[in-house]
Amino acid sequence: MRIGVPTEIKDNEYRVGMTPSGVQDLTSDGHKVYVQSGAGNGSGFGDGEYAASGATILSDADAVYEQSDMIVKVKEPIAADLARLKEGQLLFTYLHLAPVPDLTAALLKKKITGIAYETITDERKRTLPLLTPMSEVAGRMSIHVGAYYLHKPNNGRGVLLGGVPGTLPSDVVIIGGGVVGTNAAKMAVGLGARVTILDTNLDRLRQIDDIFRGTVQTLASNKAHLADACRRADLLIGGVLIPGASAPKLVTREMVSSMKKGSVIVDVAIDQGGCVETAHATTHSDPVYEVDGVIHYCVANMPGAVPRTSTIALTNATLPYTRKLASLGFKNAISDTGLAEGVNVYGGKITYKAVAESQGREFTALDKLL
Repeated sequence: MRIGVPTEIKDNEYRVGMTPSGVQDLTSDGHKVYVQSGAGNGSGFGDGEYAASGATILSDADAVYEQSDMIVKVKEPIAADLARLKEGQLLFTYLHLAPVPDLTAALLKKKITGIAYETITDERKRTLPLLTPMSEVAGRMSIHVGAYYLHKPNNGRGVLLGGVPGTLPSDVVIIGGGVVGTNAAKMAVGLGARVTILDTNLDRLRQIDDIFRGTVQTLASNKAHLADACRRADLLIGGVLIPGASAPKLVTREMVSSMKKGSVIVDVAIDQGGCVETAHATTHSDPVYEVDGVIHYCVANMPGAVPRTSTIALTNATLPYTRKLASLGFKNAISDTGLAEGVNVYGGKITYKAVAESQGREFTALDKLL
């Protein structure tokens, strides 16, 4: 198969869809890999490393899209990418389609086979193996950026997360006890903050209590508990996920208004629409805004700020699936039901139920189309 790796063109996105070591595995399998010149520069991988791994370096994105059967990216395509995609082409990337009907419509019009990293499942573990590494990065980053924006020169409250002897630590409230929430808690506990995690899954809260040995407070999530936690929070982390669907708006405008002036919200769920009512997507070049004196950080591609770590972690997870798609072809590869769960659009139809429901569109089961 001919596989294309173009340069990411989203605002301040420095990741790349594949490392040179990933290219080497694919070329060793007998596949042709086309890498756009400079695609890996932001992650510290030069054209020479890709060429040494067996890639063919092409000068521009047009050539990469034109030559390739499958495009491997990091972020969802934006206008320039969409113009280059060929009808029926296989696109393997994060899509996060639920909150973006215009992108969905564009992919349907071109009958793109869109396989979304974020909905591929590990059937045995019932996990999301390709979403996990970026959730780990974003969860850990959320505490870094939250601590930074709590600094007074950034209009924050002027508090140190862990405090010092004789002062109280800051309150970090984390909504969601999944991968994002657990990794955020690790960082916040390490800095000495007072950490509370809310989740509706009591079994998960029991696991968190065991993991952190009582150093994290756990709280069953309901409106009353959430409202109280928001009032206490110096830093609020939104880490709620419903696979493939828009995130529920759990934190209301009223709850935001009740928060301390200069407190910070980091809504990691923003790429699925966000779990805070006042949240809207921002970029690394313009990452924050204020609502009622509360700082909102809602960058939709947070891991793009640490691209080398992120690219390596992502390729570690995606490469086995890329190799399977390349070696077996689409129809044979999706006999793996976990990989089939990643197919969000195919043949001009929406094939992932949560995306269809989020947009009020028709859902068509993939097996009916095949």
